Amino acid sequence: MDSQVLNEARSRIADDVRIDIIGKTQHTDNDRARLEISRSFVSDTITAPSREMYAYAINASLGDDVYHEPTTAALEAHVARLTGKEAGLFLPSGAMSNQIALRTHLKQPPYSVLCDHRSHIYKYEAGGAAFHSGAATIATIPSNRHHLTLKDVKEHVVIGSDVHFAPTEVIALENTLNGTIFPQDEILAISGFAQSQGMKMHLDGARIWHVAAETATPLKDLCEPFDSVSLCFSKGLGAPVGSCLVGSREFIQKARWLRKLFGGGMRQTGILSASAAYALSFNFPRLPEVHALARKLEAGLRGIGVEITSEAETCMVFFDPSRLGLDFSEISESAASLENPIKVYGSRLVVHIQTTPEAVDDLLSLIKKLADEKAAAGFVPPSKPETNGVPKDVYVRAGVKPGKS
Repeated sequence: MDSQVLNEARSRIADDVRIDIIGKTQHTDNDRARLEISRSFVSDTITAPSREMYAYAINASLGDDVYHEPTTAALEAHVARLTGKEAGLFLPSGAMSNQIALRTHLKQPPYSVLCDHRSHIYKYEAGGAAFHSGAATIATIPSNRHHLTLKDVKEHVVIGSDVHFAPTEVIALENTLNGTIFPQDEILAISGFAQSQGMKMHLDGARIWHVAAETATPLKDLCEPFDSVSLCFSKGLGAPVGSCLVGSREFIQKARWLRKLFGGGMRQTGILSASAAYALSFNFPRLPEVHALARKLEAGLRGIGVEITSEAETCMVFFDPSRLGLDFSEISESAASLENPIKVYGSRLVVHIQTTPEAVDDLLSLIKKLADEKAAAGFVPPSKPETNGVPKDVYVRAGVKPGKS
C-alpha cells in the first residue's frame, strides 16, 4: 500500500473515530440541570460541580496516581491528618472504599462482619462483602430503632471456636445512617469492646462531614475509635467523584494494592482530587445551612399534618403522608407536573448544598394543596397513626426503593 492510499485510509478511520459530545446548547443545558438539581430531594449524590470548582480543579497537577500524583497525594495526606490517621487512599467510590477496607482487614475465612441491617455495606453494595471477601454478614436490628448499642453488638457478635459459626472479625458502623447521628459515647463503648476481643472497627463515614458540622466535633475525635474510615466527597460536599479511605500506613499500603486488584487504580486523578479539596474548603462550611433547611422542611411537614417517621438530625427527613389520605406516587407525580418540577422519591427527602429555600417552600405548598383537596373531598385523618399498638419501625419505610445511596 503506497503512502497516499495509507494516509487516506488513516483519514477515514480518524473521521470514524472523531466525536463531539459537547452539544451546541451545553451551557444552557448545564444551567437547566443545575436548576433541576436545586429542586430535587432524591439524594445528595446528584450535586453538581460549580463553575468555581471547575476553575480551581483545572490547575491541578498532572501525575499518574498509580505511580505518583502530587495533588492526590496532598489530599490523601490532608484527610489522614484531619482524621488522626497515618495515611489515606483516594478511591473512585464509597462502595469500593468500604469493600477494600473490609478485604484489607479480613485475612483468612471463616469470618463475619457485624453491621446495622440498614447499612450501606449490607444493603446497597451488591453483596460485596460476600463476593470480594467471602464474609458472612451479621445484619443487626437496633433495639432502640435508631442506632446499634453495645448491648446489641454483644447479643449478635460471634465469639469463640464453635465450628458452626463464622467468628466476627470486623464491626462496621455507619455515621450518619439515613441522616441520623450515631452517639459518640455508644461508638466508644462498642470500640472498647471490639478492642478487647481483637476485632477491627470500620466506619462508613460517607456523610461524617454532617456529624462534624452539626455537633461541632473534630473529625479526629469522631474517627479515633475506628481502625479504618471511608469518607465521601461526592455526596453532601458536591465534588464530582471520589472517597478517601484512611487508616494505618500498613493498612493503606495493603489497601492500595487491593485497589489495583479491584480495578480502581487511576491515572490523571489530580482534577478529581482538586475538586474534592475545593469541596472541603468551600462546601463543608455550608452544611449547617443544609441542616437548618432540612429542619424547616420537617417543621413545615408537621404543620401540614404529615407524620414524620425520622427527624431531620442532619440532611434527611423521612415522612408518611397517609394520614392525610396521600400516597408517595401521588406526591411524586404532582411534583413532577409543576411548572417548575420538583423531584421526590418515596418517603425520603434529602436536602443538599444546592437545594434552594424556594424548592422547600414549593414542595410544602404542593403537599398542603393535595391534603386540602383530599379534605375537601371528604377524607378525615385518623386521630393517631394506626400502628395496632406496635411502635412503628422507622427503618422499614414504604416507598423507599432499593438502590439509593
